[in-house]
Amino acid sequence: MKSAYLYVRVSTDEQRRKGFSLIEQEDRLIKYCEANRVKIIEIFREDFSAKDFNRPEWKRLIRTIKKKNKRPDYILFIKWDRFSRNVALAYQMIKVLQDLNVQAIAIDQPVNFEVPESSVMLAIYLAIPEAENLRRGLNCSDGMRRARKLGRWPGRAPVGYTNLIGTDGRGFVAPKQPEANQIKRAFEEFARGTFSISEVRKMLMLDGLQCSRNNFWKLLRNPFYCGIITVPPNAKEELQLVKGIHEPLISEQLFYDVQIILKGRHHPKVLKENSKILFPLRGVLKCPYCHKRLTGSASKGRHAKYCYYHCITPKCKGRFGIKALHQSYEEELDKISLR
Repeated sequence: MKSAYLYVRVSTDEQRRKGFSLIEQEDRLIKYCEANRVKIIEIFREDFSAKDFNRPEWKRLIRTIKKKNKRPDYILFIKWDRFSRNVALAYQMIKVLQDLNVQAIAIDQPVNFEVPESSVMLAIYLAIPEAENLRRGLNCSDGMRRARKLGRWPGRAPVGYTNLIGTDGRGFVAPKQPEANQIKRAFEEFARGTFSISEVRKMLMLDGLQCSRNNFWKLLRNPFYCGIITVPPNAKEELQLVKGIHEPLISEQLFYDVQIILKGRHHPKVLKENSKILFPLRGVLKCPYCHKRLTGSASKGRHAKYCYYHCITPKCKGRFGIKALHQSYEEELDKISLR
C-alpha cells in the first residue's frame, strides 16, 4: 500500500477572491486516497503565498521527509498552482523531491513523469499560475498608478495619517492625532536649523512618537506631508508630482526648507556648549598626582556626553567627574565664613 503526505494551501487573497477552502481541498484529497488505496501519513495545511517555497508548512514538510527513515511515496495536492506559482522554483523543488524518492502529484492535473511527452503538460500546468500572478501584479500596479495620478493614496497611510472609508465606499487617508501634530512639529523643529535629525527624533520620542531612525529619515523626505503625491517612473513615463486630495500637515515652503537643509545647502546652527560655563574651575585646580593644572573636556558615550576634569599631562592618571568635583568644591566653600 502506497503512502502520502497531503498538502493543502490557500492564500488570504485567493480565499477572498475565489472562495478556496482548506477544508474543501483536504476533503477531496482524502476521498482520492480512499479510492486509490493510499495511506495518509500526515496533512500539512498552509496559508501562504506560492511565489516561492519559503513557506512555514512546506519547509516543515521537507524537514519531516528528510528526518524519517521511511519516506512517503507521494505528496498529494489538488492542482499545480497549490504547489507553486513560479516555474523555475517549481522545477527545482521537483528535482529535490525526486532525489528524496518522493513524487509530487496534482490529482486534478495528473502528470506521468515516466512518459517524456508529459513534460509538455507539466510546463503548461506550471506556466499558467505564474502568468496569472504576473498579470494580477501588473493590473494591481496599474490601478495604484492611476489612483496616484488622481491624487489618491492607494496603500497604507503614512505615519500621522489613518486609512478610512468614505460614504461612497472609496478609501481615503485623514490626519491621525496625536501623530499628525508630532510630524508637524518634527518639520518645524528641523527647519529652524538648530537640531540634527537624531535630536529632533529623540524629542518626539519623548513626546510619544514611535518611529525608527531609518523611517524618520524617510519621513522628512516624503512630500506627502505637504499635500504632494509622487507617481514613480516607469518605461513610458517619468516621475510625476500630483496634488493630493488629502489634507496636508505642513506647507510646501516648510517642506522645501527642510529639503534644503537635508541636501547640505544650509548647515544647521548646532548649539555648542560653552566650555567656560561647563568647566568654571579649569586652570584653577591642580592635579593631586603631578601638581600640574587641570583642564576639562567632554567624552561622548553611547547615550550622552560625560564631562571630566583631567590633568594636562597625557600620561597622568588624574581624572575626576565634574559633578563630584563641583560638589566637593562647593562643600569647601561653605566652610569659609567672613569675619
